[in-house]
Amino acid sequence: MYPLDFEEFLLAEGEEILLEYIRECYRARKPLENAFHKKASRCLREYMLVGGMPQSVAAYISGNKDFYAADIEKRRILSLYRDDIRKAAARYNSRVSRLFENIPGFLSTHEKRVMLSKIGDSSSYDEPLFWLGDSMICNICYRCNDPNAGFALNEDETFIKCYMGDTGLLVSHAFSENEISSTELYKEIMNGRLSLNEGMLHENLIAQMLTAKGKSLYFYTHYSAEKHRNDIEIDFLISSESKTNMKVYPIEVKSSMNFTTVSYDAFKARFGKRIAESYVISPKPFSITEKGYNIPSYMVFCLS
Repeated sequence: MYPLDFEEFLLAEGEEILLEYIRECYRARKPLENAFHKKASRCLREYMLVGGMPQSVAAYISGNKDFYAADIEKRRILSLYRDDIRKAAARYNSRVSRLFENIPGFLSTHEKRVMLSKIGDSSSYDEPLFWLGDSMICNICYRCNDPNAGFALNEDETFIKCYMGDTGLLVSHAFSENEISSTELYKEIMNGRLSLNEGMLHENLIAQMLTAKGKSLYFYTHYSAEKHRNDIEIDFLISSESKTNMKVYPIEVKSSMNFTTVSYDAFKARFGKRIAESYVISPKPFSITEKGYNIPSYMVFCLS
């Protein structure tokens, strides 16, 4: 079973009217009214911090939106994960454990890619990575070298992103218990008054939401020998899954209101004929531009 998705989280909070309004606006391809946009954005931030683990959600709601009560439950779940790793992954538990403990560090980097060279021999981490994915503790995202028919046929298993299966757990995993000693830190994050890597949390959240829609996760990068760096980075790729007329839906995730689309522009220049629609997922209200759709994060569950 997956964690509660955002729709289920809204239902648990008694926000059926808001949920249906989000769906209605997406179908009509129009933004929510400003007051509802702010409310939906706040609910999305709650979901990002609390997560979708039933114990955490129940503690949060029964405690009158008590983030610290939810955090206690999340730390219990993380302890259970560590116990499972010790017991179930007996053959390579030290490697699984090393990967698991390094997930916040990997995601906090610019590329958010698993850097196996930093923790040991990369060839010995294939099975541990697959174990984390199969156990649904993590969502594994592969680089697609050539976004064409059948992403899986062009995946590069040496370039991998490893997202936590639940973003609320990632928050508790990234901060020590001493750092989150009360509900105040969560309130600071909720209100955007605490400096932290929100890009890590937002990208993990979108990975979680796409996985809940049954999507396999792929990303695309292109290394420029001339610039000595990646000059194209597309966070996620979705396929139309058509065998006769395959189309690609590139997705870029932005955690702030101000952003550029340089990577998408370069991606379109290379693969324009393959692109059906493009999405920028950000805190901004819904809009349609000449480049594609700007989708607020709370609308991602509407993508089909």
